[in-house]
Formats: sequence, structure tokens, C-alpha cells
Amino acid sequence: MINEQLIYETLEKNKNVPKEALLDIIDKGSKLQGLTYDEIAAILQNDDEEVTKALFKAAGEIKNKIYGNRVVMFAPLYISNYCVNSCKYCGYQACNQFDRKKLSQEEIIQEVKILEQMGHKRIALEAGEDPNNCPLDYVLEAIDTIYSVKTNDGNIRRINVNVAATTVENYKKLKDRDIGTYILFQETYHRPTYEVMHTDCLKGNYEYHLTAFDRAMEAGIDDVGAGVLFGLYDYKFEVLGLMMHNAHLEQKYGVGFHTISVPRLKKAEGMDLDMFPHILDDETFKRLIAVIRLAVPFTGMILSTRESVELRREAIHYGISQVSAGSSTGVGGYKEREDGRSVEQFDVSDHRSPLEVVKSLLAQGFVPSYCTACYRSGRTGDRFMQLAKSGNIHNVCSPNALMTLMEYVEDFGDSELKSSAKELIYKEAEKLENEKVKALLIKNLGLIETGERDLFL
Repeated sequence: MINEQLIYETLEKNKNVPKEALLDIIDKGSKLQGLTYDEIAAILQNDDEEVTKALFKAAGEIKNKIYGNRVVMFAPLYISNYCVNSCKYCGYQACNQFDRKKLSQEEIIQEVKILEQMGHKRIALEAGEDPNNCPLDYVLEAIDTIYSVKTNDGNIRRINVNVAATTVENYKKLKDRDIGTYILFQETYHRPTYEVMHTDCLKGNYEYHLTAFDRAMEAGIDDVGAGVLFGLYDYKFEVLGLMMHNAHLEQKYGVGFHTISVPRLKKAEGMDLDMFPHILDDETFKRLIAVIRLAVPFTGMILSTRESVELRREAIHYGISQVSAGSSTGVGGYKEREDGRSVEQFDVSDHRSPLEVVKSLLAQGFVPSYCTACYRSGRTGDRFMQLAKSGNIHNVCSPNALMTLMEYVEDFGDSELKSSAKELIYKEAEKLENEKVKALLIKNLGLIETGERDLFL
């Protein structure tokens, strides 16, 4: 699946591609045709200013063609920091001495209520790997608990799950709990680095971890979310590894990654950033995001609060389609934060509330979306990709985004947001070309303003 020799050969032979050829590659990518490994390698190794400007412009145009001006909002929910692994980059590594915790079901309810009070409808459930202290049955019970919490502030409508690689049987159990996307980061596709980073770990089996999505898809989970931790190894190798992994899934199962996350290595308890020679600077990181957008134009891209406010604002223009907001990366972290304490897994750079992020996105001309309709309507896997590739995504996702934004404005907006956002919502509604969809949307927006909730197409 991951041919390391081919990656090195591809990078070597595409080191000095002429500017004109690079611009031709970008032009091809801008037509939603994707990129070959050679083309990806060539653009990744470019440092020409004119080419970089063309790359950023093309990436932004692609994002707009596929996703319009929508940006999906979510938050993580950490339920257990028990972990038997010794991953050298992680604050939860087993050798770190601190009071471990997993949330009781009552504590999970408390965290979910706080998330709902912030307006969240979509979460990413996170847990360390510990078969004894955090077995799958506990995760399954947590999922049931989260979905059961319904308050005047709303409810969580989609739970994406990031738990350790497991068996087909266990993935079937997750599927039966109506999860959204199954998320698992390979961390690094470079086998020697992977083995060094995961010594004495359950997670240390490179092949078992790499083939987790195969088992998930065999179990019927057709939305999978990938990622690497940029900074563990050469980013150029990692991007090509991601593309090979995606190609494998497309060839074998008919659909590749639903999302790609692009976390960068950050300071965490028990590790020193000086130990990692492949840390990315901001400019390289932004180019990397844009290259991925050209390479897999229909795949969602996620950027977390690891990154600064400024970088997140900019990266959305280069291909990012989902962002977290108001995040806590600690177990029980939302309640702890309310009480003035911090229990984070790693350093967070963007501390804005969801309301502040929503206002910022609107000011940039984007539409914050809390939509979860595709999963609940069965538009997952290859069905979602068909929707995206046909262009019909705009007749579904755009109106759904506007309806969820209207919900947010009505339930959580201050006077400033209500006065500005509603005008924008109706202006965006008028842009819809399908008259039937437009009429239904405007009708539903009115119903939401009078108190109805969870309307979607």
C-alpha cells in the first residue's frame, strides 16, 4: 500500500521541475482533475513565489467550487486519558505521571450539556488506548449517552469517533451505534519513524494500524477520516503517503478518505520539540494544505485549534473546510475550564469561543455550518462523493448550512450577530439557482425563526 521506495524516487525525479510545467500542473488541478504522485511531488518541492501564488489561488477556487463558502464547525470531546502506549509526541503517553481519568456517564452528560450550550451539534469523540480502563463497551455506552442528551440548547446530532485501531467485529459495533466518520491518524507513513515513535506500544504494529480503515470499511463504515502528525517526518513523504493510502481505499472499496486532518506537532507534557527535526514553518504548512486541496479536491480538510487564529483564518482560503471551535483537549476539560482549571492533552493556540469564530467567519464572507444532514440522510461514502462531484452538493449542503446557521443565530447569537447574520442568510438563500430548493429554504428559515428546529434537506 505504502511504497517507500516509490515515494523517494518520485520526490527525487521531480526536484527541479520548470516553472512553466508547475503552472500547468496547477492549471490542471484547478479543473478538479486531481494530481498524480509526480505532480504532487513537483509542487511540494516548489519555492517559486509566482507558483505559490498560483497554487493558493487555485486551491481557494477549488474549495469554492466544491464547498462554496461553507465552513463546518465541530468540537472534540475527550472521555478518557488512560493509555498503555508510549507515543513519544503525546501528553497521554504511559510514562507520564499524572492522575488518569475517564469520565463517568454523568460527567459525560455534563460535558455534552456545556458543548450544547456553546451551540455545537457535531463532536469528535476522543479516547486513549487502554483495553482495561477504556474498553470498547465503555466507548459504546458513551456514544449512547451523548446522543441521549437533549436540552433546550439542542442536541448532538453527529458523533465522529477517534479511537484506536481495532477489529472488524468492533467496527461493526461502532457502525451499529450510528457514528459519523471513523477517524484515525497514521501519525507517520514512514515506517522507521513510526517504529521509533511507538516503541513498547499496542499501537506499535505499523501494518495493523495502517489497515484499520480496511477493517472499518469491511464492517460497513464508509466515512473514514485520515491524517498524519506533521513534524514527525518529512512532510513531502507524508503527503505522498496519504495519497497512496487514499488511492488504495478508492481502488479496493470505491471511495477514499471522507476527510483529511492536518495537525502539526505541538508541545505536550513529557516531550521536547527540539527532539523533532521536521517541524514545519507556517509558509510550508500553508503550501502543504493547498497541495492536498488540489490533489484530492472532493475530500474535506480539517484544521484544529492547535493552530493560531491568524493561520486558521488564512488556511480556510486555501482548502480547509472544517474547523473546531471553543475546544478543550482534556478529559472533563469543558467543566474544568468553567471552573478555571486546565487539563489539556497538547497546547491549543486558538482560544476563541464558538461565537467569536462564527463572527470571524461571517466577517470573512464564509457561512459557518452546523449541518449533520448528509449522515442522517444516508449520503455517506461514495454517495456523498457522487453528490460532490456532480455539483448537486450546492442544492443540499448550502441550504442546510444556512438553516443550521439560522438555528445558531436564534439560539446563541447576541444582538450584533442577529442583526448581521440574518441579512446575510437571506442574501445567500437568494443565490440558489434551484427555485424549488430556494422556496423550501426560505420557508424553513421562517419556521426556524418561529421556533422549529432540526430542519434539513
